[in-house]
Amino acid sequence: MANISAKDVMELRKKTGCGMMECKKALVETDGNFDEAIKYLREKGLAVAAKKADRIAAEGVVDILSDNGVTAIIEVNAETDFVAKNASFQEFVKGILRTIVANKPADLAALNALNFDGTDVTVEAELKNMIFTIGENMSIRRFDIVEGTTGCYIHGGGSAGVVTKFDTDCDASSAVFAEYAKNVCMQIAAMSPSYVDRDHVPASVVENEKAILLSQIENDENLSKKPDAVKEKMVIGRISKFYDNNCLVDQEYVKDSDLTVGKYTENVAKELGGSIKVVSFIKYERGEGIEKREDDFAAEINKLVNG
Repeated sequence: MANISAKDVMELRKKTGCGMMECKKALVETDGNFDEAIKYLREKGLAVAAKKADRIAAEGVVDILSDNGVTAIIEVNAETDFVAKNASFQEFVKGILRTIVANKPADLAALNALNFDGTDVTVEAELKNMIFTIGENMSIRRFDIVEGTTGCYIHGGGSAGVVTKFDTDCDASSAVFAEYAKNVCMQIAAMSPSYVDRDHVPASVVENEKAILLSQIENDENLSKKPDAVKEKMVIGRISKFYDNNCLVDQEYVKDSDLTVGKYTENVAKELGGSIKVVSFIKYERGEGIEKREDDFAAEINKLVNG
C-alpha cells in the first residue's frame, strides 16, 4: 500500500475541491494514483448526485454574462441560500455562462452535453461533481440567449435578473445609454410588466380583459343601468389602465412619476441624437414556480415524543 501523506491529500483536495476525508479515502482506494483517485471521486460523485436528485432545490442564483454582442441569463438552483453564496458555486455558474456565450446551445440537453468552460468534462458531469463536492442537490433550471444591444440588471445578489434588448442607432457604448438601459431593466425588475407595448398584447388577452371589465360593470347595481354605449366607453377607459399596468412603455417610470417609460426612452434618444426602441425583455426570479418544502416542526416533535 502506498504511503499517503498529508501533502498528497491536500494536493488532491486542491484539484478536486472535495473534502479531506474523501480525498484521503480516494488515494487509499487507488493506491496513491492521482488520476485514478480523481476518477474515483467523480464516479462516487455520480452516485451521490443520484441520491440527492429528489431533494428540492429552490434557492441558488440568477446570473448574466454579456460578451461580444451575446448575452446569456441563467438560473442555477441549490437547496440552501448558504450554498448560493459559496464562491465555488458562483464560479461554477459563471463557467456555465461562459460555456453558453461561447457555444450558444439550443437547449438544456445541448448545454449539458457541451464541455464545461476550459475543461474536457461535460457540463452535466461538472454539475454532478459540484453536487458531490458541496453536498447539496443542484440543477441548471433554465437559460436564455439574447444577441444584439442589451441592458442587464441583477437584483439582490442573484434573486432576480433582467435582460432587455434594444433596437437603436445611438451610441450604445456611451455612459448615457448604459445608465438608461440599466434603469429600464430595474423598472422591469420592480414593476414586472407582462408586455413591451400594446402591440405585443395578444388579442385574446385584450378580449378576456374587456369581458371581465364588462362583467364588473354589469354586477354593479348603479352602473348596470347605464346604456350599452356608455358601458362600452367605460370598458375602453378601464382597458387603458390595464395597458398602463402591464405594458412596459406605458408604465409610470419609477424614478420620475411625471414620465412614462416610453417618454423617458424618447428623452434619452433625443439627448443622444438618435432613436431607441425596446424590442423585448426577459425576467427571471429565483425559484419562481418551484414548490418549496415546508417543514412541519410540530409534526416532527410529535413524532419524536410519541415514537
